[in-house]
Amino acid sequence: MWFDGQAEEAANHYVSIFKDSKLGRIVRYNEAGPGPVGEVLTVEFEVNGQKFVGLNGGPQFTFNEAISFQIFCADQDEVDYYWSKLSDGGAEVACGWLRDKYGVSWQVVPDGLIDMISDPDPDKAKRSTEAMMSMVKFDVAALRRAYAGE
Repeated sequence: MWFDGQAEEAANHYVSIFKDSKLGRIVRYNEAGPGPVGEVLTVEFEVNGQKFVGLNGGPQFTFNEAISFQIFCADQDEVDYYWSKLSDGGAEVACGWLRDKYGVSWQVVPDGLIDMISDPDPDKAKRSTEAMMSMVKFDVAALRRAYAGE
């Protein structure tokens, strides 16, 4: 993950949010450069068992919505937790997507949503999809009501 000087800060942020997460090796610039001696070049971290490397590569490349990470949530409490933690300082987008304060895109998805919008019953799938498309942060109860036709 390419950052502009915030790789260690971002890694600490993500590790503080997700269970089963930890920081790994931090590589700092030495006398060979190209950055200032002692500043972070890369930081390894693990989030929910998935390994990442944050690189302080500079401003040339930025995150965009072409890549996002999905977080499947058991219930509304989990949706609310991840939404609150990850959108803080970032931006709420649409259909469960948000951008965090580092520009990384996330989709916070309740378990079962994919089954609802792909249900073989076209009416259930349509109602679920319409409900989903009308939301920014997902409301699990409203999605279930739409799916049930209530």
